[in-house]
Amino acid sequence: MQNFIFHNPAKIIFGHDQISSIGNEIPGDKTVMIVYGGGSVNRNGTLKKVRDSLKNHTVYEFGGVQANPHYETLMEAVALVKDKGVNFLLAVGGGSVIDGTKFVAAAACYDGDAWDIVKSYGSVVKRALPVGCVLTIAATGSEMNNVAVVTKAETKDKLFFASPYVMPQFSVLEPELTFTLPPNQTANGVVDAFVHVLEQYVTYPVNAKVQDRLAEGLLNTLKEEGPKVLTDTEDYDARANIMWAATMALNGLLSTGTPADWASHLIGQEITGLYGLDHARTLAVMIPAIWKYALADKKQKLAQYGERVWDIPASDTETMALQAIDATVAFFETMGVKTRLSDYGLGDDIIPAVTNKLKEHGHVALGEHANITTEKVEEILKLAL
Repeated sequence: MQNFIFHNPAKIIFGHDQISSIGNEIPGDKTVMIVYGGGSVNRNGTLKKVRDSLKNHTVYEFGGVQANPHYETLMEAVALVKDKGVNFLLAVGGGSVIDGTKFVAAAACYDGDAWDIVKSYGSVVKRALPVGCVLTIAATGSEMNNVAVVTKAETKDKLFFASPYVMPQFSVLEPELTFTLPPNQTANGVVDAFVHVLEQYVTYPVNAKVQDRLAEGLLNTLKEEGPKVLTDTEDYDARANIMWAATMALNGLLSTGTPADWASHLIGQEITGLYGLDHARTLAVMIPAIWKYALADKKQKLAQYGERVWDIPASDTETMALQAIDATVAFFETMGVKTRLSDYGLGDDIIPAVTNKLKEHGHVALGEHANITTEKVEEILKLAL
């Protein structure tokens, strides 16, 4: 196991009817801005519950944050924060709304060009407004980490930044809030969380037994519970297990003392930024292709994953690894998430645009060994067609 430091101060408030506790989590002298996305939080009553819980606070609202939140929209929120003297932000939504709120929190306290926050991957952030969350989609884990992804629509740049200053102070996780999600969003969330675990698990062995078994437990939970909620949308126990698994998948715990491979994320983000394909679907396309390309580096952990998650019988390591890849693809397809670029109308003509964006953003040495060059990404994209 490698050396590590682990610190996660986010408070999780989990279970039935927890929105009512929000007012106790935010000091009464704070001016709060609720940030949300589309109209679903209004239609299903979530926003009303949030408003009721903040009846003793001064509250403003900003809606319209997109999936893959746009920098241009978020800067409108920053202007409102400054105009109204807002000093606490409450995100009500999924990962995109939470990510966007984190950006607003940092940008409201930054004196320069706010895109510098993203271009610098967060290094210029020295302070931010406090953030709380009400999670409505189990997927990204943003409710318990210090990372955010923002898209500049004008230039089709989708980039992440990280800063301890944007770690949520608290997050409310009510599984019932996910009951009304459309099937595609539910499926995307399960796949997104599943891949988050895989990116921190399927690398190379470092004898990190605790992290491996935590990862395997989360993967088994997601593969068991994911299909259930596609047929019974109000299965509370399944929704609860998925929600907590998605949060645990990316709160920093799995990456302690272990190598990680974020190549599927970085390549997938460029595809989303350029072509608008759902983030989870880019992950489902890219991770099998990366595994096939890097089989020699990953086959030992792939075989372990196949045995412990998919019950693949013991045989030679490479055969088990290939069977594990096939099992993963089959699971994604079972969730209704296709795994080839061609399934989404994308062909080899996208390869130059994707690799050029990776170069532009400095992502030229990907993978746990930093040995996936731009030229190798071209080969991986061909495997993903």
